[in-house]
Amino acid sequence: MTTTDEAGRALRYAYNTNGMTSHRLTDALGLLADTGYDGVALTVDVLHHDPFAPGLPGRTRELRRRVERLGLATTVETGARFLLDPRRKHEPTLITPDAEGRARRVAFLRTCVDIAADLGSEAVSFWAGVPRAAPAAERGGSAWGWLEAGVGEVCAHAARRGVVAALEPEPGMLVEDCAGWEMLAGRVSGLRLALDTGHCLVTGDLAPQEAVLRHGASLGAVAVEDMPRGRHEHRAPGEGDMDFPAVLGALRTVGYRGLVSLELSRDAHRADTLVPGALAALRAAEHAAEALRPAATMEGR
Repeated sequence: MTTTDEAGRALRYAYNTNGMTSHRLTDALGLLADTGYDGVALTVDVLHHDPFAPGLPGRTRELRRRVERLGLATTVETGARFLLDPRRKHEPTLITPDAEGRARRVAFLRTCVDIAADLGSEAVSFWAGVPRAAPAAERGGSAWGWLEAGVGEVCAHAARRGVVAALEPEPGMLVEDCAGWEMLAGRVSGLRLALDTGHCLVTGDLAPQEAVLRHGASLGAVAVEDMPRGRHEHRAPGEGDMDFPAVLGALRTVGYRGLVSLELSRDAHRADTLVPGALAALRAAEHAAEALRPAATMEGR
């Protein structure tokens, strides 16, 4: 299944639990393992592994035993919509004007780092947040200072726990593209890139495969769901404008060895068909990309 060179190794696929919210976590994990996934992207949330429910350390130890029995690797995702505030989606963030709110977000992210460390996860992925005032979002504005401070604290804690901390550019957020991530990474030691290749189709700064090739050495986490060009809509493979052979081929070219995740949070009602169907589509696209490699190699000689 794998080749001898690092760039030619087959990719490892995971499915995000925020797309399986109609399943109990134990059932979701079993379905992923039985389908043939290599891992799971765990969204820490009220349904799946609530970080504020009693007995978190014991529940995390049991979860680790479960995923290890199933042969699943893990990454930890932190995009729960209403976990910190039941009335405001994704709030508070790392750039919320209220200092207490920012502190709550940092504390939550530190808890997620601890969960990742106790699970033996490959990475923790998080994002900046949506700026509430335009002046604060300008370069040198207060939002960038708040973000740098918060991300610095998260990365320092992750380094102490031996966890990869990766920030994901999100359309409409303070850091919405790879250029924004580069600026922040230049200020915060140890920060890796959580690249959702679909977001590149929305922001248009780089083609998805170009983002992979340019930032391959900095990748800490990767998501590859489909997306229509210019619209932030997570879709199953084949339902948008993503060139999957190009993206998956680029990931193989840079020798990416982490989990490649699918995030389909609005499709939990059809997870029974999407979980196997998406994996089959990704493997077919990867096979198509690999079939082009010898031809590309010959052309380059």
